[in-house]
Amino acid sequence: MRTRLFVCLTLMSLGLWAEEVRVPSGIDHAPYDALLRKYVDARGRVDYTAWHASKPDRDTLKAYLLQYAPAPGSPAEGKERIASLLNAYNAFTIDFILDHFPTESIRKLDDPFTGKRHRAGGRDVSLDEIEHDTLRPLIGWKVHALVVCAARSCPPLHHRAYAADTWETTMKHRYRAWLGRKDLNRFLPGKDQVRISKIFDWYAEDFTDPNGIRDILTRFGPAEHKEFLSKGTYRIRYIEYHWGLNAQSDLGETYTHSFFKSLF
Repeated sequence: MRTRLFVCLTLMSLGLWAEEVRVPSGIDHAPYDALLRKYVDARGRVDYTAWHASKPDRDTLKAYLLQYAPAPGSPAEGKERIASLLNAYNAFTIDFILDHFPTESIRKLDDPFTGKRHRAGGRDVSLDEIEHDTLRPLIGWKVHALVVCAARSCPPLHHRAYAADTWETTMKHRYRAWLGRKDLNRFLPGKDQVRISKIFDWYAEDFTDPNGIRDILTRFGPAEHKEFLSKGTYRIRYIEYHWGLNAQSDLGETYTHSFFKSLF
């Protein structure tokens, strides 16, 4: 018991202890929903230029996010918690981009995913804490079609806020929308091959039977390829990730990300 306590305290002191993100119950997502309907198109691209130019709408987004800040006396649980965390990830990401707009890529900003700059549940949290420490343990593979890190190769951002009662149904629609995008995933029966998002490679551990990668492709892939996908004998290749900004303009279109470049 003493050894375990010592390990826990050491990890906490080093900032390595994974702590779940808790958020207050009763968050009103209507203002965020209205902003998404205004600034996100059918392809999931964001009109950052117009949003950034509107101080009232930027203020509305910040006011919405302030609802997440207090330490929750009555924390959200179950489906409400999941929907609120999904909205928090996407809204915090958009707010971060707007604060640094124009930028070609979220990767050009300091510590975009590990930086504890977002106030939620009475403490400063990172996007990684929301996604990896909380949502992935809660909903596993389902998260990957729902959170969007402002990159062109991300799943298309939904133009509505997630709701507690419908987030899981929406998740199925988002997988179909994502896999149906020919610029993000390609199905090639003539070559007995699929070329899919690098996300499936990075998070392969989340896609296990009965929700393995081939199962997901069969379930949510384009209807015209259902027979091909159901055979499951194809080769899987992964498409290089485009980290350019998911803007409606051409900002970020020619951005290329290099690991070595990111070190300097």
